[in-house]
Amino acid sequence: PLTFRLSNLHTMTGRTQSASTLTPTSTTDPISQIEMNDNTTQTSQVLQNVSLQVPLMKNDQLYPTPSMKDKIPYDVEFDLRLTGCELIQTSGRLLKLPQTAMATGQVLFHRFYYSKSFVKNPMEYYAMASIFLSTKIEECPRRVRDVLNVFHHIKQVRSGKIIKPMSIDENYHIAKNQVIKAERRLLKELGFCVHVKHPHKMILIYLQAMECNQENLSQKAWYVFF
Repeated sequence: PLTFRLSNLHTMTGRTQSASTLTPTSTTDPISQIEMNDNTTQTSQVLQNVSLQVPLMKNDQLYPTPSMKDKIPYDVEFDLRLTGCELIQTSGRLLKLPQTAMATGQVLFHRFYYSKSFVKNPMEYYAMASIFLSTKIEECPRRVRDVLNVFHHIKQVRSGKIIKPMSIDENYHIAKNQVIKAERRLLKELGFCVHVKHPHKMILIYLQAMECNQENLSQKAWYVFF
C-alpha cells in the first residue's frame, strides 16, 4: 500500500485534514501501485481457490456403498477392502517403496470403491493400479512389469505353489493392459484429485503438545495409521 509522510499537520475541530499536507514518500505512480495491489490480491485468491485439499466423502457416499447396492454384504466388502490393502502393503514392501507410497495407494483404493462396485471392478487389478499410481504420486516410480511380477509372486506364496517367474506370454500382456486401463479409470473416477495428505507428521507434534514423550506411545500411534 502507498505510504505517506505527515508534514505540517494541524488538527482542527470540525475540519478534515488537507490533502496538501500528505506527501507521498514513494516515487511509484499511485495508480500503478493500486493496480499492482489488486493483481496481487486476485492472484492470492486464485491460489486459495485451487489449493489442494483432502477430499471428504458425504454420508450418502459412505453408506450404502456401490458394492452394497449391488447386493454385496457389508462383511464381504470389508474383507475385499482389507485384502486389497494387504496386497498393496505387501507389494510395496517387495518393491522397496517408502511407507507413504503404500499409504497413498491404500487411500486411493478406498476412494475408488466408494465410487464404484467390486462387482464390475476386480479387486486385484485395482489394487495393482493403486500401488502403481501411488509410486508416481510419491515420486518413486516403478514399472508395470515390476508390479505384475510382485503380485504374481504374492499369489504363488499365498496359494502354496512353487515360486516361478512370470511368463511373458499373452496372459501377461492382457494383465498389463488391464492394469493400465484400471489406472486410467481410477484417475477418471477420482477426477484426477489424487492428493493425499497423511496425518503421520502430526503425531509427534500432538504428543509433544500433550507432553507425552513416551517412545512406545508414539510408535503405536504411528503404526495405527499404517
